[in-house]
Amino acid sequence: MAFGKYVAYVGTYTKTNSIGIHIYDVDDENWTMKEKKVVKINNPSNLVVSADGRFLYSIADEGVQSFRILPDGDLEPMNTAWTGGMRGCYITVDDQNRYLFVAGYYDGRVTMMHLNEDGSVGDVACGIYHEALGLSVADKNFMPHVTCVEMTPDQKYLCAVDSGLDHVKIYEIDYEKGELNLIDTIRGHIEHGPRMIRFRAESKTAYILCEKANRIMVFKYTPGGNLVSDLELIQEVPSCMMKYEGTYAASGLEISPDKKHLFASNAGVNTATVYEIEDETGLLKPICDNKTSGDYPKTLDVMPDNTHFVVLNHGENEIRTFKMNYEKGYFLMDQAPIKITKPNSIVIHELK
Repeated sequence: MAFGKYVAYVGTYTKTNSIGIHIYDVDDENWTMKEKKVVKINNPSNLVVSADGRFLYSIADEGVQSFRILPDGDLEPMNTAWTGGMRGCYITVDDQNRYLFVAGYYDGRVTMMHLNEDGSVGDVACGIYHEALGLSVADKNFMPHVTCVEMTPDQKYLCAVDSGLDHVKIYEIDYEKGELNLIDTIRGHIEHGPRMIRFRAESKTAYILCEKANRIMVFKYTPGGNLVSDLELIQEVPSCMMKYEGTYAASGLEISPDKKHLFASNAGVNTATVYEIEDETGLLKPICDNKTSGDYPKTLDVMPDNTHFVVLNHGENEIRTFKMNYEKGYFLMDQAPIKITKPNSIVIHELK
C-alpha cells in the first residue's frame, strides 16, 4: 500500500525546557519520527489541523495562535487572538474553516471564534460559561471544567465535554449568526468525569472516555435527527482491563484511521488498551491491554498504517512508538524513545 508524506506536530508545556511545537518528519516505511524543527510558542498544549490541511491552530497562553502549513510541513506564524476567557485546553475547527471552537478547563467556557479567509483567527463570535451545579451530597461544588469540544460528523452540532459537571452539552451551531444554542445535555453518571468524545460515522456511534470512572461509554445516534433524544447508551467497557490496586485515570482516546479499532491510554497504571470496533454496531471488543513503559501516557495517536501508534508519556518526557499485532493480540515497542519535555498533544498530518 502506498502512503503519502507525513509530519507529526507535538504540542508541549513550555514551563521548563520546551519552547513550543515540535515538528517531526515521519518515515512512511517504518513509521519512525525524526525531529526537524521546534516552533516557538507559549504552552501549545493542544493542536488541530484544518480539514483542508492548510492551517494549524494551537492553544497558547495568549489565547490561540494560527499557523500556515508550508509544503515541507514547516509552520509559518500568522496571528494570535484572545479567546475572551481564561487559558483554553482543547480546540477544534469545522470542516469548512469558518469557526474555531475552544474548551476552557479553568473557567468552564466554550468559545466560538471567527476564522478569516486567509486562515487567521478573527474575533470572538460567541462565548458561553457553564454553570456550577451547586452542592452535592458530599457538600462540595460541582464546578464546570470543559475538557473537550468536538463536532458531530454532520457538522451541525458541537459537543462540549464537561468533566466537572459529568455532562456533555450539545450545542446547535448557527453558522450565519455565529451562535451556539444549547439544545440538550447528555447527563453522565456522577463522578465519572467525562474527558473526551470521538465519533464513528460509519456505525453511527459516539465514544465518551470517562477519566474518573475509567470507562468508555458507547452511544448510538441517528444522523439528521435530534442528536440527544436519539442517543442510546448501548455499551460500557473499562478503559483498562489490567488489575491494578493503585489510582489511575483514563487519559487518551483515538480511533484508527481505517475506523476498525479504538485505542485508549491510562495514566497511573500506564497502559494502552486496544479494542476492535464491530463494523455494523460500533460495539467494542477488547483485544489487548499492555504496559506502555513510561509515566503518564497523556494521549496517543495512530499512524496511517493503522498498526503503529504513538504514546506521549507526559511524566516521562518522551514519545514511544508501538506496533500492534491484531491477530495475536499484543503490541511491542517498535523503536527507541524520543526525548521531549512535557508532550501533551499530537497531530499526524499528511502533507498535500
